[in-house]
Amino acid sequence: MEAREARRRLKEAKRVAVLTGAGISAPSGIPTFRDTGGLWKDFRIEDYATPEAYRRDPLKVWEWYAWRYANAMQAQPNRAHRLLAELERQFTTPSPHVGDRLTPTAREGSGFLLVTQNVDGLHARAGSTHLVELHGSIGRARCEECGARFPLPDPSLFIPPPQCPGCGGRGRPDVVWFGELLPPGAFERAENAFAKAEVALVVGTSAEVEPAASLGRLASWAGAYLIEINPNQTPLSRLADCSLRMGAVEGLEALLSPTSLLDLE
Repeated sequence: MEAREARRRLKEAKRVAVLTGAGISAPSGIPTFRDTGGLWKDFRIEDYATPEAYRRDPLKVWEWYAWRYANAMQAQPNRAHRLLAELERQFTTPSPHVGDRLTPTAREGSGFLLVTQNVDGLHARAGSTHLVELHGSIGRARCEECGARFPLPDPSLFIPPPQCPGCGGRGRPDVVWFGELLPPGAFERAENAFAKAEVALVVGTSAEVEPAASLGRLASWAGAYLIEINPNQTPLSRLADCSLRMGAVEGLEALLSPTSLLDLE
């Protein structure tokens, strides 16, 4: 069974790279973008998510992001976010001392990286630290004058636009808009992890938005065991060694939960 083999591979791998998209946060109440009821059904990309839109009407754009920021802060990490944070800890938690020596780690010489296209901050709030936020964070602003990044205040206190605490300049949302480059070094770090991964796990993404969509392909071409979790078929499905047609929570429960039903079959 593909799912049982994927679970075994994840248990034994010393290098794992994970890519997540909007589907992992949908169970937390964060809307996706292109599905039925997604954000782009009610809002035009050209009006809210481009540099040109911000230049035309920065307050309109900021009010939209302030609304999304408040929604993101009200949401809580779901079981899928927490399972990935637990997976990371298998690679990063030091082993206890035994006598005068350290016991080997569970995955000695290992590596783990979680790459997300989401800007909601739920992975970090779930405890993930080996994390690359490819598209930035909705909870931060970036100064238009000095370039400094700074956190937004509590949504109940936030009145846009924010001012830089360093120079007083206006801050813009610290997210990547259509037509903009990714944060320096972010994709290079992700690309390196996927190129070296023994197992690549792609969860809740349409695999259509580049360059993130290339990461799964890169891992597969480099010889990784590729796992996809998505209720719908995607362009990546044909390359996947295991493609689970289910939501993020259900799929990650099957692969990562200590009490997975796969172990009982």
